[in-house]
This record gives sequence, C-alpha cells and structure tokens, in this order.
Amino acid sequence: EWQPALKTVSSSWDVGILDGLSGWTSSVEDVPVDTIARRFRYDVALVSALKDLEEDLMEGLKEHGLDDSSVMGFSVTIKESCDGMGDVSEKHGSGPVVPEKAVRFSFTVMSVSVQVEEKDAAVVIFQEMKPNSELSCKPLCLMFVDESDHETLTAILGPVVAERNAMKESRLILSLGGLPRSFSFHFRGTGYDEKMVREMEGLEASGSTYICTLCDSTRAEASQNMVLHAITRSHQENLERYELWRTNPFSESAEELRDRVKGVSAKPFMETQPTLDALHCDIGNATEFYKIFQDEIGEMHARSGGPAPSREERRRWRAALDKQLRKKLKLKPVMRMNGNYARRLMTAESVEVVCELVRSEERRQALRELMGLYLQMKPVWRATWPARECPDQLCRYSFNS
Repeated sequence: EWQPALKTVSSSWDVGILDGLSGWTSSVEDVPVDTIARRFRYDVALVSALKDLEEDLMEGLKEHGLDDSSVMGFSVTIKESCDGMGDVSEKHGSGPVVPEKAVRFSFTVMSVSVQVEEKDAAVVIFQEMKPNSELSCKPLCLMFVDESDHETLTAILGPVVAERNAMKESRLILSLGGLPRSFSFHFRGTGYDEKMVREMEGLEASGSTYICTLCDSTRAEASQNMVLHAITRSHQENLERYELWRTNPFSESAEELRDRVKGVSAKPFMETQPTLDALHCDIGNATEFYKIFQDEIGEMHARSGGPAPSREERRRWRAALDKQLRKKLKLKPVMRMNGNYARRLMTAESVEVVCELVRSEERRQALRELMGLYLQMKPVWRATWPARECPDQLCRYSFNS
C-alpha cells in the first residue's frame, strides 16, 4: 500500500498490461486507439521490480550487518529512459494502420540504500552493476508514435507522468523478507538523448541558436568560451519561462521574447536530467576531429585572414582524407558519423595515417599531441565508475580539456 494513497491513481493492484491511451476517449489523430500503445502502471511495475530484487536486498542487509530494528526506511533511485526505436514498419503485413516509428519508455532500479538509526549517511545495500544491460532496463511503455510527434507522445505519457508525480509525494509499504518495509522513490531522467530532452523540456529543436540543454549559451557565446561551463537550466525554470513565452507580460517583440526565454517554446512535459552518454561523446569528438583533419590537409592555418576556402577545395580535402583512411585503415567513408567509425577514427594509429598528408612537421606534432590528450580523457566517459576505474585520468580531465 501507499501512504498517503497515490493521488489520481487507482488503488487496485491486479492490473496487467494497459491500453496506453486508457482514459482518453477518442483516438489521437487518425490512429486506432487500441493499437497505438501498451504500458504497465508505473507503481505496479516498481513493486514488481522490487520483489524481483528481494533476495539481493536481504543479502545486502546481511552483508552490512543491519538488523531489522535499526533500519528506518529504504530509498530507491530510479533511472528513467525514453528513446525512439527507429523504423519498426511491417514490410509485408496487412495489420492496422499505425505510425512506422516506435518509442519506448523504460526504467532501471539503480540503487537501494537504507537509513540506519544513529548514522547520518545512508548505507547502500544494492547497486546495479550493469545499468545499461537489457536485463536491468525494464520497459514500462511501448508506443507506435514518431518521437517528433509532440502531441501524441505527451498524450500517451501523460498518465506515466501523473503516476510518477504521485509516487514522489508518497511512501510504499511493501513486505520484504516477511516484514513490512517503507520505500521512498527518487526519479532521475538521465536516459534521454538530446532530441528527446528538447522534446520533453519544451526547448527548440537541435538546430536552434540555443545549442545547450544545460545552460542558456548561444552558438556564438559557446564558440568564444571554451572553458567556463555551468549547469543553469532546470525543469522548474523551463516551466516559468514557458509561462513568460505564453503570456508575454512585458509585451515584447517575438525576438525579444525569445531572448528572454532562451529558446523555451513549448510546455515542459517531463523532468529530465540532461546528460551526454559515452557513445555521443565519441561521436561528437570524432566529428570535430574529422573536420580538423580536413583543415590540416588543406593547410587552413596558413590562410588566417585570407579568403574562405571554396566548396570545391573543401570537397578535395575531404576526398583526400577519405581515400587515405580507406587505403591505410580499411575505414570506409560514412554519410553520418556513427559509433564504430568514431572509435576507429580516434586512435593514435589513424593520426599517423593522417599525418602522412600533412606537410608541416610542426602541425603533425600538434595533431599527435591533440589526439594524445583525447586518448587520456576518453577512459573517463567510457568508464562505469570513473573514480574507481581511472582516478588519475579523472583528476587530469579538466586540465586536459
């Protein structure tokens, strides 16, 4: 049971898989309602996940020598993820007409800690060792919807958000090891890519001049300032800015208003903690290095202040780079940077191959050093526990960057 009872959530427990649009009377757009989404009720799914962990939790209590009388309450950290699943169209079927894209919302129990009498710090009795494994990442809601379709996405995830908000205000009383225990839940929406963060937090799409989901920086400001960064955006602030955008209390022009709200232009829907995953770190860095390699082949440094290179010249440099990488590393050019290409491009070996096309020894040395710094930094974002796995690189990380 929940204490206090969950607001706006039914108290019956025997619910299985729900129609994702239960509670919505008519169809969204032209899609038949009963085919568009399936989900579990969030509170029921969390109870089920905790029951699955019962043995691990009892084992954790035993390992730390904690008896039932000293344990005051359990605190559970939940990581939430939501991402598009790409094209899932049925190639030769004749089923109902549904969008050909799908979105999955899932959660992972990251850790469980207990508050112990006469101890200030909580004791962690369970930690998910493989948080990105498909075994620990539990699907909550599957939707046939394009992740860019804001209206349908928010309609389907509305009840999930309502259940999540209700659980934040309440405690779960659940029998574990034969005794009733009290659990509180903390939700961290870190499993979102940039596109989904912008979608959920009401920000402009990723081509926007406001390039960051963590702060108010514009492209121009970011290119001038490579060092000082701070996380300033928050879900609450985005909500307040949306109200400003909606009401325009100071009767400003569209341009002034946009500057005031820093790119918030839709109602923030779900709280996220924007982060950058290791794959996109690799891809972002490799994209930048791919450009640097081309600039070095074309000796851009010698042109400072001169005319910008023509499109034809740039195409020549790129062709030379692609040809060299294919010949020496068997690395075929790709239309869009992907993880495998990025990881193969970002090696000391590939820098040596590129250096063969760079005439100045000084520039070759600079390229090698730059890649050296990158390779020292990389373990920090690839590691699951950077502080444990590569403490030295972690200490040097900001200096290197």
